[in-house]
Amino acid sequence: MGISTKPADHTTSEEIIASLYARHGRPRPQFVRVASPRAAIPYLEGLPTHDDLRSWLGDRRPPGRFPLAGDVAAGLSHLRSALEADFTEPPPDRTPMKRRKGEAWPALPPGQALDSGLPFHEMLTQGVRNALFRSLAGIYLPVRAALGQSVGAVPVGWYGQQDASWVAHVDAIRRTVQPHLRHEREFAEWSALTRSAGWWWPGEHRCVLVDRPVILRIEPVPHAWHEEIRPVHIEYADGWSVTPT
Repeated sequence: MGISTKPADHTTSEEIIASLYARHGRPRPQFVRVASPRAAIPYLEGLPTHDDLRSWLGDRRPPGRFPLAGDVAAGLSHLRSALEADFTEPPPDRTPMKRRKGEAWPALPPGQALDSGLPFHEMLTQGVRNALFRSLAGIYLPVRAALGQSVGAVPVGWYGQQDASWVAHVDAIRRTVQPHLRHEREFAEWSALTRSAGWWWPGEHRCVLVDRPVILRIEPVPHAWHEEIRPVHIEYADGWSVTPT
């Protein structure tokens, strides 16, 4: 899913995004489809950046309504926290690993993690969520950097299929130890959006949708424990391309 070059399913994406707008009290937006992240730039003017959202956290808040992108981000954060809190660790089949309070679990290769009694949830976190996040961030970060925008100046948006790490993590939990989720409907919605969309940026009245790349050449990361990959060449339908160094 995260490295697919199949065309984005804009029909599904639009319907799910429209439902997110409705959930946060906004009407259906005008959807603008573009072939690449570079082609999206002219349509991003005026959309809130991460710096804009941070300004709402201080004592002197800007006038007007909190931006929709912030509402969507807050809703997604709440959903992910709720899904995390619902997890129940299965009974261990070997002596559980212990750690001091406040210490992080050690990062271990899969076989060693299993033999050492690392908690199952932590094994999924390291082997699915974290590993996939590294792989997919290795794709979208060079693309974002090629746009020539600083992190704080990038409008708040989502990477579609390249946001798949947390979705895959929850899906792995559901398939192994917890088949029923209390927030199944919301998770299914975000899962479907991740499967159908390329990058997208939501504004109050306009949402910009980007097509997926048409070429995505990858290679394995040497000596990686969890089959992580890195991009060699990324190209979009309008000819814009990025070759990470």
